[in-house]
Amino acid sequence: MNKTHRVCLLEKPGKPQLNSLGWISSNWSGYAISGRTKSFRRISAKWTVPFVRPSTTPSYSSAWIGIDGFGNTSLIQTGTGHDFVNGKAHYYAWWEILPNVMTLIPKPVQPGDRIHAVISKLKGSTWLIYMRNTTQNWTFRTTKRYTGPQTSAEWIVEAPQVGAFISKMAQISAVSFTCCRLNGRSPHLTSAQRGIMIQGNTVTSIPGDPNRSGDAFVVNSAKGQSASKARSAKK
Repeated sequence: MNKTHRVCLLEKPGKPQLNSLGWISSNWSGYAISGRTKSFRRISAKWTVPFVRPSTTPSYSSAWIGIDGFGNTSLIQTGTGHDFVNGKAHYYAWWEILPNVMTLIPKPVQPGDRIHAVISKLKGSTWLIYMRNTTQNWTFRTTKRYTGPQTSAEWIVEAPQVGAFISKMAQISAVSFTCCRLNGRSPHLTSAQRGIMIQGNTVTSIPGDPNRSGDAFVVNSAKGQSASKARSAKK
């Protein structure tokens, strides 16, 4: 089945509205930074591949870094997938440039693996997509053409699109993003850049506060938490 990672689907369509409590999406959770055209040319981070908990129906999740997609329809990204389908957990690595569907990276991935990912503009419209699995001791790199506006950058846990629909978010262990870098420096993340995922009337994924350096945070599953509290807190 075709799978793709969509641009951020915000609770209120249009340009993202950021305040001290962040933003709400039906498919993204994590941190996103917005800027002017060509603001962002390199993004990187490290994370640990989470464990997927069993579910009675198919469920999907991805952890990734990317440039664009928050307030625009372009996106270059790479990450890991963690799904529970047909009674089994599935783990894999991938990259994607919208509007194309994701491309699998043919390397082994298991829960607990340490990942280091980089997306970097080399020259003109040529970009490097790089991933290192330090646990499994493999490295993947490819260069691709990308012409997006470079107006946003993200560190995200997502419920991807499967077929024509946004998937049910998988129940996964916490995803800890560390060593986050933007244009080679700490992004100095703040709570205003934080996004909570709400599907239906339930908070499904929520990031914690960034660390003191503003370059690390944890995204937790939040099954069963009412969305009304999240919405009222943002009013």
